[in-house]
Amino acid sequence: MLLQYKKKFNIVHLYMHAFGYTSTTVSSLAGRSYKNFVGKHGLSVGAMNIRNVYTSLVDSFHVFRWTRILKGSVGLNLPLRPLCVSKICVSSFQNRGKKDETNVSSLFVPVPVKPNPDDINIGAELTGSVNKADLLKILNKFYQKKELKLLALENGLDNYLLHQAFVSFRRFCLEAEALPADLHVVVSDILQGAGHVDDIFPYFLRHARQIFPHLECMDDLKKISDLRTPANWYPSARAITRKIVFHAGPTNSGKTYHALERFMSAESGVYCGPLKLLAVEVFNKCNERGTPCDLVTGEERRYANENNEPSNHVSCTVEMTNLNNPCDVAVIDEIQMLRDPQRGWAWTRALLGVIANEIHLCGEEGAIPLVEALMLTTGEDVQVCRYKRLTELEVEKKALGSLDQVRPGDCIVCFSKADVYSVSRRIESLGREVAVIYGGLPPGTKLAQARKFNDPEDPCKILVATDAIGMGLNFQQALDIFTTLCTMDDSLYFMCNTDDFKFLAEMIQHVPLPLRARYVFCCAPINKRMPFVCSMFLKFARQYSRNDALTFDWLCRHIGWPFSPPRTIIDLVHLEAVFDVLDLYLWFSYRFVDLFPDIQLVRDMQKELDKIIQEGVLQLTRLLRNSENGVASIAPVTGGSKDGGLRGPEPGSEEDDFLMQQQRQVYFRKVKDSGDMDKRGSAKLGKGRLTERLLAQGLLTPNMLQELQREWTEKTEDDPDSNQGRKNSKRKRKPK
Repeated sequence: MLLQYKKKFNIVHLYMHAFGYTSTTVSSLAGRSYKNFVGKHGLSVGAMNIRNVYTSLVDSFHVFRWTRILKGSVGLNLPLRPLCVSKICVSSFQNRGKKDETNVSSLFVPVPVKPNPDDINIGAELTGSVNKADLLKILNKFYQKKELKLLALENGLDNYLLHQAFVSFRRFCLEAEALPADLHVVVSDILQGAGHVDDIFPYFLRHARQIFPHLECMDDLKKISDLRTPANWYPSARAITRKIVFHAGPTNSGKTYHALERFMSAESGVYCGPLKLLAVEVFNKCNERGTPCDLVTGEERRYANENNEPSNHVSCTVEMTNLNNPCDVAVIDEIQMLRDPQRGWAWTRALLGVIANEIHLCGEEGAIPLVEALMLTTGEDVQVCRYKRLTELEVEKKALGSLDQVRPGDCIVCFSKADVYSVSRRIESLGREVAVIYGGLPPGTKLAQARKFNDPEDPCKILVATDAIGMGLNFQQALDIFTTLCTMDDSLYFMCNTDDFKFLAEMIQHVPLPLRARYVFCCAPINKRMPFVCSMFLKFARQYSRNDALTFDWLCRHIGWPFSPPRTIIDLVHLEAVFDVLDLYLWFSYRFVDLFPDIQLVRDMQKELDKIIQEGVLQLTRLLRNSENGVASIAPVTGGSKDGGLRGPEPGSEEDDFLMQQQRQVYFRKVKDSGDMDKRGSAKLGKGRLTERLLAQGLLTPNMLQELQREWTEKTEDDPDSNQGRKNSKRKRKPK
């Protein structure tokens, strides 16, 4: 029995040797541990195995600690031992080149290099065959030399990479039927005493570079992977000396005018705007003044030349800025958007990476310190040009008091679509025509309403709009009237605090998409508050996953084309959602050209839909009146019902699973807030979060709310089955 234990302690010797301990130290530690273990347990420990002995050794002297856990052990911190003793020799090198998670070298995985079995053993014909055992002795002697680590370190091999390279080199030499001729000759010379083991290093280094190709391009890799200084991400921009001009001033100060004048007078240039409206405006102005200019947005490409050849001037949204094309002048508008948490990256990218001799920045004066600090990283100076308002801004001493006091040229600013509907209807009831602009309208409708208001010959002289007019549109209003100084509380929308990217990722997580395509889908610019847009987005993803083209006919079937002029506000809101779906199609068409082929047909459809929406906006008061009078809607959200009205998602429809989920969330939140689930059948309709949301979006009016309450009460009285069933269920619970 003791002899059996001694054999197991010999294996422990090998374990200790594997971790770099000398024979004397191992013998001393193992001997003491053996005596302590046997003296403690006696001869009754017949179940002792190598794990018990090794654990005793660790517990007694705390020589080292295993950090890996044996696979398959549940709740036990057991050391992971080699499967056989022959593997222990390798572990000695594994410890010396132990993988360090903080070491960059641990990221590199060696490329397997196998010998070619068809090679002719030329070396053996020249110098004779080499004994594998002698070759192993030479390789081990070569690895033990201290000079090897210094030479390896000079060539980019640290301890970890050196160990990996040597293990691979040794395996290659021992498993190869025929060594390379030059290496075979060197090994033969060493065995005959005519050479030195150091002569192996060039061949070892050659093998190391084969399994670690990064060694020959390490400097380039370090530059590419160094993300500490964003300015260095754009070497083409850093290769030239750029002139930075900051045009700082408030609205209506002429700062953008001066920058655009320099843009149009240059031989080539790019305008980077925050909105598609601004990009379209610059595109139109340049072409009207005889400067050919192209338009590039996320959903659209327009060329000034009929043959679709690129022009020297480009007007684009800031996200679409091309950082590969050099130009003379670049204009980056609304530079203060650098601070925006969602889109600020686009302005930073354009400012640091655009290849232009002159860069003109337009924005608020408060952004000057940030731009100057950013330009310090590039070594470029910032020239600041300050402007003052061309017309003095005055604040009225008292409020308007009543909408009866509104005069021609006034602009009434609201902060919700519901307020826009309400104010515009009250003004039109006074016999005055109004122009309406809010964020959900298509760009063409916004421009048409702006032209209508600015046209001196048009009788429409009053504008009712949201804060969407603050950027991208120019008006000739005399007075701005704010209905409130507080914006809408985002907490009314239970999805507002959810990150857009995460929201889209969760929506399509069950759709089998490649990783790159999934990322592009998650970057899609959609309004997650609009269920119809989200539903079509999910259909796009599922159609893409099947590799089926999203043709014009397919799109028409799913959106219900063609459309009639809207009869209610719900119809108008639905048409706006359809317009966003067409925008989404065009956005995807420039990223997946093969599966979104009908670009021009969809663009023509969008133009026709824009005209229909314009007709609806012109008759906004009638739409509001029809909604209150209960006129049936003709635009279903997820498909038409038999009576032409609205209906919910079909049961079992995968495309609308997320809609049902969101409806359940609203339902349970309202139930939770009420605090009494049993009373919800007879509870009156109050102003919960869902009610406030529908009222704010204009989908529900107070009169409609009262009508729903009346219908709910009548249905409860006429159909008491649910209440009777609840009573019966309660009666069954009582013990007899």
